[in-house]
Amino acid sequence: MTECNVLLVYPRFNAGSFWNYGKTCEMVGAKYPAPPLGLITVAAMLPKNWNVRLVDRNTGELEEEDFNWADMIMTGGMLPQQADCLSVIRKAQEKGVPVAVGGPDATSSPEVYEAADFLVLGEAEGILSTFIDAWNEGDRKGRFTAEKFKADVTSSPIPRFDLLKFDDYVQIGVQYSRGCPFTCEFCDIIELYGRVPRTKSNKQILAELDRLHELGYRGHVDFVDDNLIGNKRAVKGFLPELAAWQKERNYPFEMSTEASLNLADDEALLKMMQDAGYFSVFIGIESPDPEVLVATRKKQNTRRDIAKSVHKIYDAGIFVLAGFIVGFDEESDKVADEISALIEEAAIPVAMTGLLYALPNTQLTRRLAKEGRLHADFGMDDPDTVHGDQCTAGLNFTTVRPREQILEDFKKVIDRVYSPEAYFGRVQKVAEMLDMKGANGSIFGAGFFHDMKQFGRLMYAMTFEETTYRGPFWKTLAKTAFTNFRALKPVMMMLALYVHLGPFSRFVMTQIDQQIADIEKGNWEQPTLVAAE
Repeated sequence: MTECNVLLVYPRFNAGSFWNYGKTCEMVGAKYPAPPLGLITVAAMLPKNWNVRLVDRNTGELEEEDFNWADMIMTGGMLPQQADCLSVIRKAQEKGVPVAVGGPDATSSPEVYEAADFLVLGEAEGILSTFIDAWNEGDRKGRFTAEKFKADVTSSPIPRFDLLKFDDYVQIGVQYSRGCPFTCEFCDIIELYGRVPRTKSNKQILAELDRLHELGYRGHVDFVDDNLIGNKRAVKGFLPELAAWQKERNYPFEMSTEASLNLADDEALLKMMQDAGYFSVFIGIESPDPEVLVATRKKQNTRRDIAKSVHKIYDAGIFVLAGFIVGFDEESDKVADEISALIEEAAIPVAMTGLLYALPNTQLTRRLAKEGRLHADFGMDDPDTVHGDQCTAGLNFTTVRPREQILEDFKKVIDRVYSPEAYFGRVQKVAEMLDMKGANGSIFGAGFFHDMKQFGRLMYAMTFEETTYRGPFWKTLAKTAFTNFRALKPVMMMLALYVHLGPFSRFVMTQIDQQIADIEKGNWEQPTLVAAE
């Protein structure tokens, strides 16, 4: 088999991303929140005699020497990385280096990446070997598409964690499952990975954690599953083994993940997650309005009191980050009051609120196209703008309510929930509610020195550099220390996030003000629409 020098290039995320916690990362000595799990998994699938380098453009630069070394570049990512991915393709082809592109955005919108030499679409486990065979046979162009939802995740190898510089990142990701059983209209997960969650074996995922541990990593591990509890039976069989693994090694990792709100219904499952060391979970709440939830096929959130469900998760010592969306057809002009009130009642400090965005290849996109309401340009391909996610580049369709009213309501939510008083107040409420027991209340575990290093940097930065928030930072920290000492670690994390979220919220409001002004002055024109079917 021919030797090959493969350069893995992870494209840069657009600067306007809600999750691009630049200032917060700097404060704890990191460069970016998380590394490219997909690319280092692909790296592990390549032939053993192929040489591999990784360049993450979120943490470093792509140099001339990299192009000179490479026989092939493999790249790809998500929609907010599209602009930089296309830039990488252009640069590589100028240098005469073949480029293979894959990942979720290329799979959803292959037409955008037609300039690439190779398109490798779908899940890598289902198609990468075919691509490698073609390369070894001398092919230098081609398109390879995996059969949907058929990839055997139990065949997925341990990612090449050795390619990473751990100090560059706040957290390291692993993946236990793919797919989600729900049918949310706006979500592309079920289109990419299906509705039947496929899980790795317990032995397999523990081997990945073993590898991280062997390499000396300690700290935050994010289970990047789109819904960790999509297959409850499987995850309940896994979590006790994870808890035993953690205990045996004196809790080297604290874990986060994403799950659906019905997690709150299962006290046994919450206890298992707590024992295993999960400290936070992202939940898509989207709206407090039952009519909106039913219309967008998120009925699972209508079957429970949302605020009480969040509080049940706090009772397990796990804090909630949540997603909310403004711009649904069925929402009323009270949407700003309703979302703001729910965020305060539930006490959710990190409430990612965005404008509805019709992602490529979703039920929502197909419906809007059929109705003649979908904008033809998805609008995230300009590297010179900060309109990098749904916070500022949403509503890529003709809305039911007047566009400027939706923008005004969105701005109200951002203004209310991210004022310093409101945010720090919610953090203090969460600190009182978190019941820290077991692994996620462990302060003196194997990750102690890693935590102290990060917290020392954070306290210094908040005291001497980010002085705007020094008062509420120390007030919240002191109150937590006296009332719920074990909750100090998650509280510190939530406080650190505001260093990004506070300024970012004001940036978003400025952008939205400009969009509203453009509409009112007649400077905004309806984009070209996809022709109705």
